[in-house]
Amino acid sequence: MTDTPGSVDSDEEELRPTRVEVDLDVLTANLRSIRDHVGQARVMAILKANAYGHGLVPVACHMVRQGVDSIGLALLEEAVLLRRAGVEVPILVFGGITVKQMPQFLDHGLTLTAPSVEKLRFIDAAAAARGVQARVHLKVDTGMERIGIHYYSARQLLEASLTCRHVIVEGIYSHFANADSADLGHARLQLERFLEVLSFYDSRSLPMPVRHIANSAGILQMPESHLDMVRPGILLYGVYPSDECVRAVNVSPALTWKSRVAYFKVVQPGHPVSYGSTWQSDRPVRVITIPAGYGDGYFRSLSNRSEVIVRGRRFPVVGRVCMDQMMVCLEQGTAYNGDEVILLGQGDGDQGGISAADLATWAGTIPYEVLTSINTRVPRVYRGG
Repeated sequence: MTDTPGSVDSDEEELRPTRVEVDLDVLTANLRSIRDHVGQARVMAILKANAYGHGLVPVACHMVRQGVDSIGLALLEEAVLLRRAGVEVPILVFGGITVKQMPQFLDHGLTLTAPSVEKLRFIDAAAAARGVQARVHLKVDTGMERIGIHYYSARQLLEASLTCRHVIVEGIYSHFANADSADLGHARLQLERFLEVLSFYDSRSLPMPVRHIANSAGILQMPESHLDMVRPGILLYGVYPSDECVRAVNVSPALTWKSRVAYFKVVQPGHPVSYGSTWQSDRPVRVITIPAGYGDGYFRSLSNRSEVIVRGRRFPVVGRVCMDQMMVCLEQGTAYNGDEVILLGQGDGDQGGISAADLATWAGTIPYEVLTSINTRVPRVYRGG
């Protein structure tokens, strides 16, 4: 596949041994599992942050072929890129709006988030000036304290929307702050607040916009939150939001991050490895160099903590991770230049794979950051689909 940004064909795969492989068939299976779980609810595929590191345009085109109802993104630039790639399904942009951005939102037929009365009126005026109808989703803050009108003031926004002549209110939404926790008390409170805001429409016998609040964690743990539409993000890519989440949907990781052995050496005792001399052995050991580093998104905080898979076995990363390279200690194990190395994903041996959760634990972060930090300089290769 070479007709989409960020992909390489089979003749180009070896230009750089460090690469990400994305299995489109696994994405299809994950989407099917989510659909089976949420029943009649629509599915908005969340593809922000380069489709969680999987490659925005190729994944979006694949999701469209699988019939997703809409796409959710964080930035105008992401949405424009998809429109220019021929993606025609509805695209909701979650982020804020500036004056200079408005023409592009309207010209590309994008759906805007209206988080306040002021922004809603701004959208209405801009659409009127261009002689078009703007499509919006109203954003209600039920306990995230990020963007959106507070639930206790939301009636002002809903009433204002009834007076806008160049705005079509297609949806209304909120976002969970703690739906990935074992304790769902706060999430249930947020849902209760959201439903109370929605009663505005029933009390006035008005058509109800599309209601959505369920993210990946809400999909898994709160079926009562599925409403009219759900927004799977990390779950779509086969990773669970947290260790506390119920595994109510069967999904598998679609991404494998690979490299190859670039150098083999025997390191003598008392000879430290890499910057800062943070690791050394007390006996001769075999050490290999891998051409991947924090410049690719393999965190420096993984130094002396993480593991990789070589020839079906797990081995530790030793010394500090460099910008473009890192070292792995084989002890007395064997590897040859060109051997495949799994940085993230399933190996061929019996010791299991390296999961995004593994890397997150070693780095002291979350799987979301692991996936979205894989740099765009790492080629993406697509399988299946």
